[in-house]
Amino acid sequence: MSARVLVVDDIEANRRLLQAKLSHEYYQVLTATNGQEAVDLAKSELPDIILLDVMMPGMDGFEACRILKAEPTTEHIPIVMLTALGDRADRLNGLRNGADDFLTKPVDDFSLMSRIRALTKYKNVVDELRQRNESGRRIGVIEAGEEKGRTEGARIFIIDDNPRQARRLSATLSDSHNPMTIQESGGLGEASKTGVDLLVISLSATTFDPLRLCAHFRSSASTKDLPMLVIADVDDEQKAVRALDLGASDVIVRPVDDEELEARVRTQLRKKLYVDMMRKRLDQSMAMAVTDQLTGLHNRRYMTTQLDQHLKRANTGHDHVSVLVADVDRFKSVNDSYGHDVGDEVLQEFSKRLTENVRPGDIACRFGGEEFVVVMPGTRGDMACQVAERVRREVAAMPFRVQGLNKPLDITVSLGVSTSVPPDDTQDALIKRADEALYRAKQSGRNRVEAEAA
Repeated sequence: MSARVLVVDDIEANRRLLQAKLSHEYYQVLTATNGQEAVDLAKSELPDIILLDVMMPGMDGFEACRILKAEPTTEHIPIVMLTALGDRADRLNGLRNGADDFLTKPVDDFSLMSRIRALTKYKNVVDELRQRNESGRRIGVIEAGEEKGRTEGARIFIIDDNPRQARRLSATLSDSHNPMTIQESGGLGEASKTGVDLLVISLSATTFDPLRLCAHFRSSASTKDLPMLVIADVDDEQKAVRALDLGASDVIVRPVDDEELEARVRTQLRKKLYVDMMRKRLDQSMAMAVTDQLTGLHNRRYMTTQLDQHLKRANTGHDHVSVLVADVDRFKSVNDSYGHDVGDEVLQEFSKRLTENVRPGDIACRFGGEEFVVVMPGTRGDMACQVAERVRREVAAMPFRVQGLNKPLDITVSLGVSTSVPPDDTQDALIKRADEALYRAKQSGRNRVEAEAA
């Protein structure tokens, strides 16, 4: 897969070398000569990946990384720091400032391309979620602002068949997190259970195939979105690259530096929190798009979609579908006498009683104003009338208590019921027949149920 890569280095020969390597693999390359230029270009061009040199005059790579990760428009862009060979302090400093990974100079082709591919996969997921979230913001079903989560206290599963190595990793992470090893959990099956935040997998394991395990976790529904940090021996670069291709999120090389391990774990957890937050917002936006905000019932859009599906099935010989249309009696006088706040509370209480007295498979919706519709799949008219009568009785049986009023309100509801008539019934016709039955209930004195005319 291709991507737009911003290469930042003050030395022209380094820029040209990276540009040539990336262009050969069909990546689009942008270049910058210093930190400030990189920040400006990242904000204007929004590349997919940034390769950022550490040592540059003026604004160095650390400061540029910190600024980019603090900026909402660029915080999601993966940054790979380019450091001098073996410079531990630079690696740790880069990770602390928000870098997603680092490469040592001279940059190895295998390491470069494998990390670019791994981060591109992550960026594609983030971009899709951000686009959907932005669509939700535009139509007003997602609120602006970002939720901040904690990267401490994560449940980390360490998969290493060497007990001594596993215990050392666990001890390093136990100050801030809740690590668990194979020996402590009783087997690999524990890793497939929900509640795990991060997988740490040793590529030197001999009692199982770690690469096959990476592929399994990435393809399994319960673990496909979990970050995977793999630990490789220094001379096992090919296996590390293969792990990244199979879906590993990051690689750390033995001997494991405790501070680097903690920093990389924080980086992976931070990215997971970011993706989880956007998925949560997206789920909320989907729920809000089909939910009436006052009552919590489904809205008219959802009712229309569901009724259409059930009616199509009924028209092709499957079970009937019935609809119940309910209208709160004399609701206008409640608003006029006590105000819209009281009216809203009445609608909320009615919705609660409606939900409690229809069946689990029925779909209760607010159609608009004080009118409600219940879609009843697999239901004939006589059963639908029984449900409607139960709703009517429960609404009338106990007055509505409303905050701010000294006395409860006596509320009643009128209901009309209709049932599908195959093979050519339509949604409009079905609801119209129920509305006509509701009108007869109103004309006959209210607080009653009427079925459609035979």
